[in-house]
Amino acid sequence: MLNDLAAFYATEPIWFAGSVFLLGLVIGSFLNVVIYRLPIILERDWRAQAADLLPSTADATSGAAPLERFTLSTPRSACPKCKAPITALQNVPVVSWLLLRGRCASCKAGISVRYPAVELATGVLSAWVAWHFGFGASAACALLVTWALIALTGIDIDHQLLPDNITLPLMWAGLLAAVVVGPVAGAALPVAPKDAIIGAAAGYISLWLVFHAFKLVTGKEGMGYGDFKLFAALGAWLGWKVLPMVIVLSAATGAVLGILMIALQGRDRRAPMPFGPYLAAAGWLAMMYGDSLLNGYLRISGLKH
Repeated sequence: MLNDLAAFYATEPIWFAGSVFLLGLVIGSFLNVVIYRLPIILERDWRAQAADLLPSTADATSGAAPLERFTLSTPRSACPKCKAPITALQNVPVVSWLLLRGRCASCKAGISVRYPAVELATGVLSAWVAWHFGFGASAACALLVTWALIALTGIDIDHQLLPDNITLPLMWAGLLAAVVVGPVAGAALPVAPKDAIIGAAAGYISLWLVFHAFKLVTGKEGMGYGDFKLFAALGAWLGWKVLPMVIVLSAATGAVLGILMIALQGRDRRAPMPFGPYLAAAGWLAMMYGDSLLNGYLRISGLKH
C-alpha cells in the first residue's frame, strides 16, 4: 500500500502538494506551540541551573510555590485570559480561528492573528516545497528545514533567541542526510558529505569572525552565537558554495527592512534587531532557487552573459 501511495504521489504532484499543504497546517499548529513554549521551558531550565549554582538564588525562591510542569505537551493549551481549556474542535488549524472569529469561545477575548498566520504560512510553504522538489528524499529534507526555520524565526522575533535545541539538531541532521542520502540530481539538498562538513564549519567560523571583528572595532556585539549556529546548519544542508549568497541576501534584506522601520515606524536605530529571520528567509530562498538567484545576479552584474 505504501508503495502504491508513493507511486501515486510521484506521478501526481498536485495531489502530493495538496496533501503536504494539509500536513503543513497541522505542523504549523505544533510550531505555534514550540514558538510559545520552548523559550519558557528554556528560561525555567536556566533559572533552575542558576539556583543550583547560586545558593542565594535558591534561598530567595525557597518559599515560592513549585512551578507547574511545563513541556511542549503539558499542560493542555488554554485561553491565557480565562484559562478555559482549548478543545480539539477549537484547535483545528486556521478553520477554528475563522469560525470563532478570532475570539475565545468562553470569554470572547481576542486570539492573535499570528496563530492562523503561522499555520497558513507553514501550509503554503510546505506545499511550495512539495511542488518544487516533487515526491522524494529532497522534499522530505526541505520540509524539515522549512519547519525548523519557521520555528526559529518566530522565536527570534519574540525573544531574540535562536535555541540550541533547534539549531544544533538541524545542523547535525544536515550532516547526517549528506552521509545517508547524499546528493540528489537537480536538487539543492542534501549535498555531498565533504560540502556539508565544509559548509557547517565555514558557516560558523565566518560569522564568528565577523562578530569578533565588529566587537573589536565598535566595542558592541552585533549578533548572537545562535546566528553562527543557524548559518552552520544552513551550510550543512546546502553546502559551502551558497553561503556567500545567503549572507548577502540576509544582510541586504535586514538593511532594507531596518531602514523602512526607522523611517516609517520611528524605530530607535540603537534598538537591537534579530538577524535570525533574515538568515532563515535567505537560506530558504537559496534552498529553493539558489541557482536561479545566482545566475540572475551574475547576469545583472555583467559577470555572466
